[in-house]
Amino acid sequence: MKRKVPEFHSDEEAAAFLDQDLSDLDFSQFKPAQFEFEKKAAQINMRLPKSLLDAVKRRSAARGIPYTRFIREALEKALTEDRRRGRSATGSRR
Repeated sequence: MKRKVPEFHSDEEAAAFLDQDLSDLDFSQFKPAQFEFEKKAAQINMRLPKSLLDAVKRRSAARGIPYTRFIREALEKALTEDRRRGRSATGSRR
């Protein structure tokens, strides 16, 4: 049976844990994380129906992230899916 990764309360606990054989750990409890390195220098201002903004805020709260990050992730996902389908950022086929 695989071991769960314990919760650590200090860097020292985490470092000590890493000094052992980790091959029997259950990594299914982890979720992928995205790191944002690019500077956010541009701003937008948009009007949305209140019901849409409320739905975005509920969904982002359920994920535990700010709603502005949720909107940015949705935009990035839409553009990534377009690229996979062979569409440019303008929507035309390449």
